[in-house]
Amino acid sequence: MLDKINTLKAEIDALVAADAAQVEALRIKYLSKKGIIPALFNDFRTVPADQKRAIGVALNDLKNYATDKINGLRESLESQSAGSEGLDLTRSAAAVRLGTRHPLSLVREEIIDIFRRLGFTVAEGPEIEDDWHVFSSLNFADDHPARDMQDTFFIQRNPDVLLRTHTSSVQSRVMENTQPPIRIICPGRVFRNEAISARAHCFFHQVEALYVDRNVSFADLRQTLLYFAREMFGPDTQIRLRPSYFPFTEPSAEMDISCNLCGGKGCAFCKGTGWVEILGCGMVDPNVLDACGIDSKEYTGFALGMGIERITNLKYQVKDLRMFSENDTRFLDEFTAAH
Repeated sequence: MLDKINTLKAEIDALVAADAAQVEALRIKYLSKKGIIPALFNDFRTVPADQKRAIGVALNDLKNYATDKINGLRESLESQSAGSEGLDLTRSAAAVRLGTRHPLSLVREEIIDIFRRLGFTVAEGPEIEDDWHVFSSLNFADDHPARDMQDTFFIQRNPDVLLRTHTSSVQSRVMENTQPPIRIICPGRVFRNEAISARAHCFFHQVEALYVDRNVSFADLRQTLLYFAREMFGPDTQIRLRPSYFPFTEPSAEMDISCNLCGGKGCAFCKGTGWVEILGCGMVDPNVLDACGIDSKEYTGFALGMGIERITNLKYQVKDLRMFSENDTRFLDEFTAAH
């Protein structure tokens, strides 16, 4: 039997396997209950007593050797597989270009981050809206020009269903369902019935903010605007507020920032004035608070809104709005380093 054990050991020493299935086949052949080595242990009963010790030791050595050999084959195959795990054999030989963040996405996230540091949370709403949330709850008169089809996209000529013209509709939805304090920022896409040109588009993106609580004042609004302007455009940025009119705020104002190209000295970009308009703002009209179920005698608030394209134009000097929606990779590649 010793000769048989030695022959079998030499055979096992020469074993090779190309894949896991072959390794498993070898294990079954040599080590399973009906395998060659267990069969030798069964024949061990017929071995003469004076040879049992030597043959028993040889059988145990053979079993351990076979086990180690087969385990080694399995581990070798696994290490080879791990080395090529990340290799995609269907991949093109040409390098795959990585995408970049869209400039509007970059600016949108930067605006949101600035307001989050002031305690504002993000609120979102539907793009297909009704008249109440877009116009009526926000103090728009029945004959306001914004209600005309020349300015607004109505759905199937239904005067009550339309594509939202501003994200103020999100503010009215939040005020209807939430009691103050309310401190939200509303980013989103809006739609206007306008001819597409370098300076206008039928859809664009807005970010609006709303703060409603007891004793909110215009001074709170101004400090919020100054903080935002300096975080977005630099610590030396100055702001100015000019009286304006919006149906949903009273008093209302337009905000300008000192031109970030000439530092307020006057250039072609700011048309020699040293100032660039970036947003509209004001104190929430008491009629809006009451329409949304908030007691205007107890609470006050401010609201502000800006176009993300406008802020992106100022930050990156993009002069044609159409470039934001044309998906020209040459344009998008310019913002790789802005991530």
